[in-house]
Amino acid sequence: MKFGKVMGTAICTSKYTGLESLKLLIVQPLSKHLEADGGLVVAVDVVQAGEGDICVMARSREAALAMPEIKFVPVDLALIGIVDEYNVRPDGELDFILKPGWVQYS
Repeated sequence: MKFGKVMGTAICTSKYTGLESLKLLIVQPLSKHLEADGGLVVAVDVVQAGEGDICVMARSREAALAMPEIKFVPVDLALIGIVDEYNVRPDGELDFILKPGWVQYS
C-alpha cells in the first residue's frame, strides 16, 4: 500500500462492466514524507475521495478485490481509504510499549 494525493478526475465515455458507477481519479503517488514519488496514475475510487485528499492506495489483485460489487474487474490501482491523520517517526525508532489490555504473545 502507498499514499497518494488526488489531483483530478479522469472522464471515460465507456467503462468495463462493474466500473460504471465508480469514479476514476488522477493520483500523485507520495513517499512516506508526502513528497511526489513518480508520475501521475489513474485509480478507481471506492471511498468517495475528492481533489486534494491524501488517500491509501492498493495495487494489483488487492485493488481488484476492493471493488464493491463485482470481485473480478481489471483494476490495478484503487483508493481504499482517506487519510485523516498521520505520524511519521524517524527511521529506526520503534515503540515497544504495549497498550493496556494487550497480551505480549498473542
